[in-house]
Amino acid sequence: MTINNVESSVRQFRGPDFWWEDLQSGDVLRGSGMTITDAHLIQWAGLTGDIVSLHLDDEYASGTQFGERIAHGPLTLALALGLTTQTGYFNNVVAFLGMDEVRALRPVLIGDTLHPEAELIDARLSKKGGQGIWTFAYTMFNQRSEPVMVFKTSLMIRCRPVTAD
Repeated sequence: MTINNVESSVRQFRGPDFWWEDLQSGDVLRGSGMTITDAHLIQWAGLTGDIVSLHLDDEYASGTQFGERIAHGPLTLALALGLTTQTGYFNNVVAFLGMDEVRALRPVLIGDTLHPEAELIDARLSKKGGQGIWTFAYTMFNQRSEPVMVFKTSLMIRCRPVTAD
C-alpha cells in the first residue's frame, strides 16, 4: 500500500487465540482499570436513555444517602465485561448465554477507579461438538479493593481445532 508516496504495510493485530481448553476452573482473569468521570455518566445516560437525577443532577444527588451523584449500575456491569474482554480470552466466543445473580454492593462515585476480576467457576463441554461453556463469577473492585458489584455470566466458546498429525 502506498500513502503519500511512502510504502507501508497494513498489519492487522489480533490477540492470541485462546480456546475453551486454555482455562480451567479456578483461573482468574484480571482486567485493567478505569477511573469513572462525569463524562461516563452523561454518555451512558445519553446512550441508554437511563436519565435519572441520582446520576445527573448534583443538587438532587446531594440530598440522597450518597450525598453526591453515583454511576449507573448497568454502566458498572458493562465496564466489568468490557475491561475483562480486553484480557484477550474472548476472541473465540460463539455466544453469550446469560447472566445471573447481579448485585450492586457499594455505590460507584465519580473519581473511583474500577477494575474487574472474573473467576472461571465452571468449564464444561457443550452438547454441540467443538464447543464448551465457561461460567465466570465477576467481581468489580474500586481503588480501595472493595467489591462494588458481583455477577455471573456464561459463554459458549470454541474448542481448539483438531489437527491432523
